[in-house]
Amino acid sequence: MPRYYVNKNQQPNGDHEVHKEGCSWMPFDKIDLGIHSGCASAVAAAKNYYSTADGCAHCCEACHKR
Repeated sequence: MPRYYVNKNQQPNGDHEVHKEGCSWMPFDKIDLGIHSGCASAVAAAKNYYSTADGCAHCCEACHKR
């Protein structure tokens, strides 16, 4: 199962994107969310930090809502 991270820096639209380990868009300043079976549980974990958490359009497409 992959490890996920949430970007500490907001996107221009206010989102904090969740990334799967190995994503080419992985931010430098991030919070380790741990290992998850999929992006849905990783985004749920990220919402404990940022209510605007959303999946990365590239590595978490199924969880990218905005």
